Amino acid sequence: PREQPVLEPVLPAAAEEPNGTDSAKAPKVNCEERNATGIERFTLQILNVSQDLMEFLNPNSSDCTLVLFYTPWCRFSASLAPHFNSLPRAFPTLRFLALDASQHSSLSTRFGTVAVPNILLFQGAKPMARFNHTDRTLETLKDFIFNQTGIEAKSDVTVTEEDWEGPLPSVLTKGIDWLLLFSVLFLATFVMYATLRTESIRWLIPGQEHEHQE
Repeated sequence: PREQPVLEPVLPAAAEEPNGTDSAKAPKVNCEERNATGIERFTLQILNVSQDLMEFLNPNSSDCTLVLFYTPWCRFSASLAPHFNSLPRAFPTLRFLALDASQHSSLSTRFGTVAVPNILLFQGAKPMARFNHTDRTLETLKDFIFNQTGIEAKSDVTVTEEDWEGPLPSVLTKGIDWLLLFSVLFLATFVMYATLRTESIRWLIPGQEHEHQE
C-alpha cells in the first residue's frame, strides 16, 4: 500500500481546483438530493465481495454517491476511515459507499484505481470527479464535496469516537497485497525473459560464436 499519487486528469470536466474560489461558482455536478425524511441513522455502507458497485448506482438518476476504494491493510486507508465514516452525517442527502479494492479488482481497473485510498464522486453510474488531496480529513472532504456539488455540510458534525470504531475499520489488519505481489512477479518474469532473449539473439549475431570459441 502506498499513498495516492497525483493521477492523470481522467475526469477533466470536474477536476479539483486547489484554491477556494469555487464557492462563488456554480456547482460542477448538479446532484439530485435524496429525501432524508424518516432516516434515523446516516451511515456508510461497505460492499462485500459478492456485491457489485453498479447495482448500487442508478444510471437513470442524477443523485450523487461518494465511493471509497480502500484496503484494510493500508495505513492511509486506516487513517482516512474515521473521517469518511462521519461524512454521511455531514451530508445526509448524499450516499456514501466503500469497497475493498483487493476484492473488486475489476472495478479498480475500470476506474483507474492504481493506489488506495481512492475516492470518486459518481452522478448516477458515471464518475464525475476524483479526490486528489493528500490531506484526507473531514474538512478537506467537506470542501471537496461542496466545491463539486454546491451542497453545504452540516456545521455541527465532527469526528467522534464511534467514527473511529466503524463501519470502515481504522485499525490495520494483516494481509497480502495481491496486486502488488502480482506486479512484482510479472516484472521479475519479464526481466528474466528479456535477459534470456538477449542471450539467444547474441549467439545469432555473426562473429559472436567465434569470440566465444576463442
